[in-house]
Amino acid sequence: MAKWGEGDPRWIVEERPDATNVNNWHWTEKNACAWSQEKLKDLLLGLCIKSDLAEVWLTDMDKIEGEAVANNRKGKLIFFYEWDMTIAWKGRINGGEFKEIEGKINIPNLSEENDVSEVEVNISLKEGSSEGEIIKEFLYHHGREKIREKLQEYIVSLKEEFSKGMILPKKDQEPKETQDTQIKNLSSGFSKKVQVNQQTTNNTDIGKGLKIETNVMKIHQSFVCMGSELYQALTIPEMVSAFTNGPVKLEAKKGGRFELFGGNIHGDFVELVENKKIVQRWRSKWWPAEHYSTVTLEIEQKDDHTELTLTQSGVPKSDADATRENWTRYYWDPIKRTFGFGSFL
Repeated sequence: MAKWGEGDPRWIVEERPDATNVNNWHWTEKNACAWSQEKLKDLLLGLCIKSDLAEVWLTDMDKIEGEAVANNRKGKLIFFYEWDMTIAWKGRINGGEFKEIEGKINIPNLSEENDVSEVEVNISLKEGSSEGEIIKEFLYHHGREKIREKLQEYIVSLKEEFSKGMILPKKDQEPKETQDTQIKNLSSGFSKKVQVNQQTTNNTDIGKGLKIETNVMKIHQSFVCMGSELYQALTIPEMVSAFTNGPVKLEAKKGGRFELFGGNIHGDFVELVENKKIVQRWRSKWWPAEHYSTVTLEIEQKDDHTELTLTQSGVPKSDADATRENWTRYYWDPIKRTFGFGSFL
């Protein structure tokens, strides 16, 4: 055990009055599936969409499949949700003796990857008729935005209502203050990426002139995609920005520089073999000054998936475990989630 004051600053935590999840350091996860299903039903079922032309109301939730979770990562709230819903509706044209029309609304892609304006709202009729086509057209022009407004209410509630209490107060901090800070962070969006292995001290001058004990690390990952698609996800700035959830600087050419996660990870490209291999001079901001590792990414296209082998030499021994974990947390998992490359089992 390290002496007091000599431990890794990343693992020195503040006291908390209740001794629970000190400094909000540990990853906590809250399952939002059941809550989300009820919330979506409350928001959508009974919704009436009407005008001088027609009136439509949503009656039953025929299908609601998917999942939702809220995560607290080092004091930052991050949400994942993905829902596929089918809702039954009934409607009629105003005036006259027109019969009641029935149909379905399918919402297949409500997820954190899509803006609400991009969520599909597909409308269908139980039986075709001239009156039905009028109502279908009415829903297309007037109903979809009403439904998207309710979906936006669900997202806001997930971030602000369901997540209450996930970030715990620090010592001498009132719960109300913590919650206000939490809501403020949410209102500005949750696209800011958690900094990789953030330390509270400045290590600029640490390690100058000292010999650093290092490790060689090898990681294997499988992706359900073409090798060319994985190569692009790692070298095209817009795609890298998408899975890192923030701005990046990246020139995918020999000698080109890259900066990710607000400059916490940076370096330059040593070699690129299109769709096959990427070699980088790579370092964490928190490593001793001017110390770089060498990262080699080898991409191998298989019949039904792509294998990636990462070899990283020169990793400071004290940081090896955290670096291995962060490759999964900030690269592999987000790449699979963002681009749908999935996990090959």
